[in-house]
Amino acid sequence: MQAVFKSVGALIISAAILLAGGGLLSTLVAIRAEIEGFPLFAIGLMTSAYFAGFISGCIGTPHLVKRVGHVRVFAALSSLTAAAVLMHIIAVSIPSWIILRMLTGFSFAGLYMLIESWINEQAPNESRGQVLSVYRMVDLAAVTIGQFMLTLADPADFVLFCVVAICVALAIFPISLSTSKAPIAVSQTSLNLKKLVRTVPLAVVGCFSVGMANGAFWGVAPVMVQQLGHPVMMVSTFMSVVIASGALLQWPVGYLSDKFGRRLLLVMASIGAAFSGIFLWQMGPESLTMLLIGGGLFGAFAMQVYGLSAAHANDYAEPHEFVAISGGLLLIYGLGSIVGPSIAPIVMSVIEPSAMFAYTAIIHIFLAVYGTYRRTQRKPADDSTDYVSIPRPRAFAMMLRIDPRALKSKKKTVKSKDL
Repeated sequence: MQAVFKSVGALIISAAILLAGGGLLSTLVAIRAEIEGFPLFAIGLMTSAYFAGFISGCIGTPHLVKRVGHVRVFAALSSLTAAAVLMHIIAVSIPSWIILRMLTGFSFAGLYMLIESWINEQAPNESRGQVLSVYRMVDLAAVTIGQFMLTLADPADFVLFCVVAICVALAIFPISLSTSKAPIAVSQTSLNLKKLVRTVPLAVVGCFSVGMANGAFWGVAPVMVQQLGHPVMMVSTFMSVVIASGALLQWPVGYLSDKFGRRLLLVMASIGAAFSGIFLWQMGPESLTMLLIGGGLFGAFAMQVYGLSAAHANDYAEPHEFVAISGGLLLIYGLGSIVGPSIAPIVMSVIEPSAMFAYTAIIHIFLAVYGTYRRTQRKPADDSTDYVSIPRPRAFAMMLRIDPRALKSKKKTVKSKDL
């Protein structure tokens, strides 16, 4: 086991540096856009552009790797990311930032995919769960640090964008000098979205709902906290509370879903996310304490929906279908993430800033109702796959490389005739 971690140590260090920079950038862009006087709708469009670029990066990166290899693609995407981050300082306009967010999404998707596929390639089946658990701990810690790096300088200045660019540049160093063997190129598979909808409609609706709700949250929640009159430090704290609570509940929820079924837990998580959204809408503006309590509840429930949806889909998949299903879910999530951040700012402008969570509550209520309906239409799978926690949206690129069944290769799968 020690040898495994020695082989992936440099990769995890690169990931930590990159995640810290990425975590800082996502919040910084929203706050700086608010300072520049960009309308909420434009801030939402920037988030939608990021996810559009993210989808393109997940699809395009394997082709780049096939041409020139992992290390060169990592270096190329890192330089593109650093340039795009610094261009935010020079070209301060809505059209420019929309383009830059799209480029950043493309680059970060590729960088995350390269690191995660590399780690996955180095981890043997019998210890992959432990390695990925360590990686998720690093993920959480790095993103949390990135949130608090927001307090290092004034967001209205250029310093924080430089900090992000430095993080991206430093991330190249460990992975470039790593002696780990580069993984093989990701195999290409065609996506059959019609079959996916027909086979696991609840998983499809769940992933699209996550995109609409959580995509909006990542895009405009920092602006909401600011508009409620709280300082930048409070923005960092609120986002960190949501991230931490979501990550801490991943494994308990996964255990319960293995025991009682994905769909039941998906319905319960949706109901909890709906109530926490209503709580934040009504009580969040009242006090700082209520805002943090609501954020903790929202993270605990809303951040579980994608993992449950993906696990439900994989319960009905043959091993050779995993990549196609994961790719399809990724695209569906991305579509929701493009739509959601454009709708939430309109709700915030028409009603009030905290009404963003009324919007997320409506989505989760619909998902809970639909999940309840689906439970009456179909029996659960005869045997289920292992639950793999995915605490953050950017980790969806990992789904293209990791089969949860690899953690226990003796698990049975549902035959295609049962689909």
